[in-house]
Amino acid sequence: MNHPQPSTHSPAQGSLRIFAVGLVGFCAFLGLYATQPLLPMLQSAFQASKLAVSLTVSSATLAVALAAPLAGILADMRGRKKVIIPALFLLSLVYLLTATSTGLPALVFWRFLQGLLTPAVFVVAVAYINEEWPRSETGFVTSIYVTGTVVGGFCGRFLSGWVAARWGWHWVFIVLGALNLALTFAVVQWLPLAKTFKKIPGYGTGLRNTLEHLRNPSLLAIYAVGFTILFALVGTFTYVTFYLAEPPFGLDTAALGAIFAVYLVGALITPVAGRWSNRWAGWKILSTALLASAAGILLTLAHQLPLVILGITLCSSGVFVCQTVTNRTIGVVAGKSRASAVGLYVTFYYLGGFVGSVVPGFLWGWGGWTACAFFIFGILGLSALFTLRVWKKLEPKKVKTGQDGFEGVS
Repeated sequence: MNHPQPSTHSPAQGSLRIFAVGLVGFCAFLGLYATQPLLPMLQSAFQASKLAVSLTVSSATLAVALAAPLAGILADMRGRKKVIIPALFLLSLVYLLTATSTGLPALVFWRFLQGLLTPAVFVVAVAYINEEWPRSETGFVTSIYVTGTVVGGFCGRFLSGWVAARWGWHWVFIVLGALNLALTFAVVQWLPLAKTFKKIPGYGTGLRNTLEHLRNPSLLAIYAVGFTILFALVGTFTYVTFYLAEPPFGLDTAALGAIFAVYLVGALITPVAGRWSNRWAGWKILSTALLASAAGILLTLAHQLPLVILGITLCSSGVFVCQTVTNRTIGVVAGKSRASAVGLYVTFYYLGGFVGSVVPGFLWGWGGWTACAFFIFGILGLSALFTLRVWKKLEPKKVKTGQDGFEGVS
């Protein structure tokens, strides 16, 4: 297997390159979940059900799942930066067009289009990291990327709640579009073209590589965990907004947006998790993080706001730690055609997000947030058991020399 060569960039250039990777993660997730704190407002504005307005979340996640494999194959053919930059510019345009929505169907349509474009940003970014940095550095650089996604996800939700409370939900997408456009120009300047990228000859090769990934049990184990962790995250943060908007909490749109500040705890934890992933077995980190997330879900059942906040902090932080481990491991296990392997991972990951944004909507009518919380808790518990029983057997072996990487699969 070919490995990335040590970087020839100066320290300043190397730092900017790492920062640019973080910006890519930030932009990819800036608007993906921006409607979550708006859901009670949208429900009132459109006189729609909770499940109907949740389509502004689930349509985007479904589109990501559908587009991810194609984005991976395209990146394996065209190159990394040549796919990331056009996608970022198009995302900025679609954000602005979303502001023209006059009803819920139009809003759902533009959200779906946002989801179609998003994999061309973050699927390719993960492949870029695994190809352009030595193995001993990929854990840390991946954690910077994941931190960017965490901060971007928080800023998108926070800005969404803050802007909507003052000027209405249409202005949310104008602000997000303008911010995304400005940051895209920074990525253009600071993210260099890939040096170790080797293109595949065409879609036929890409499809064959994709099918080959589906026969890799280690990759399938990663995909299974990816499904469950986004199921839990999206399910929690979509429906907990309705829970917190009702008595005894009664939070308004701006306060609901501010609740997502708990994501910043994840931003602090993920670089540490990146270092851990170079030293500890992935199944140990994953099972611990999944159990912490499950415990957090149970805490949200307390009718005290500080405990609910602590609970969703544990839930989100555990998921971000899992994401760091899975993103780092997939680049090692996949070998060739990493972008298509990551694309498949994203498909399973966002199918989990889609299911997580829809299924609790049916459970809500039966038992409110309590029913949703226990269901999410059960999924996280099963995933933790899976990592203990299955992932442990499939996980790549550590390099015997003590380097921070993996060698082959067991």
